[in-house]
Amino acid sequence: MFDLPRPILIGMVHLPPLPGSPRHELPVEKIVARALDDARMLAGAGFGALMVENFGDTPFVACHVEPVTTATMGVVAAAIRAAVSLPLGINVLRNDAQAALGVAAAAGAQFVRINIHLGVAAADQGVIQGHARQTIQLRDRIAPEVSILADVHVKHAVPMSQPDIALAAEETAYRGLADALVVSGPTTGRPADQADVRRVKAAVPDRPILVGSGVTAETIAALLADADGVIVGTAIKLDGRSDNPVDPQRARALVAAARNRI
Repeated sequence: MFDLPRPILIGMVHLPPLPGSPRHELPVEKIVARALDDARMLAGAGFGALMVENFGDTPFVACHVEPVTTATMGVVAAAIRAAVSLPLGINVLRNDAQAALGVAAAAGAQFVRINIHLGVAAADQGVIQGHARQTIQLRDRIAPEVSILADVHVKHAVPMSQPDIALAAEETAYRGLADALVVSGPTTGRPADQADVRRVKAAVPDRPILVGSGVTAETIAALLADADGVIVGTAIKLDGRSDNPVDPQRARALVAAARNRI
């Protein structure tokens, strides 16, 4: 996964509400069709990888999603893998690492994102604790080739165990054994602090560092001065709304800005 050329550009496939979630409306075949449309547009725009996320399932379950969520995400991920040749990642919100690894193993995905891999955070779902040891053991057993992207001071949460972002990054990488780290802003669509990105990169120079929120065509060049890549969702959607489909023009503009930076 992380042999990809720099910068690493990961485009988000945000799923609408899935079966079992409070706002679910669309049948599974339409959810799959929309996800395939987004995945193909991102590939066509020049992104290097994709990530599927149950973004529409608010309010999220803290740790263990229902089996129907895992099953539906597996169906979507398998369809994308069959249609698009890019590396694929899985994020099961809010923090179900077991489900994400299960989907990745079944669909042949290359990486998972885990919002709280190590330590403890206070989030809108309550207090969430990371389970790095169990996650690493499960990964090694069912999907040993899958890389783990772990957030440091993840968005929509307040760190309780290690408030210093540089120390939290060191612990996540070297005690939690994460393969790459993600730095985000306070909430979805809000930018990460460039100073935070710089501190994390300095603390963990031997891991890829990705910016995980608020990236735009206007800011990506500056962010890539310190980061190895980005995860982009909101800025490449129609009208800049996270729950809208991908806008091909916005997606191409962001990729161009990343490639043409000085």
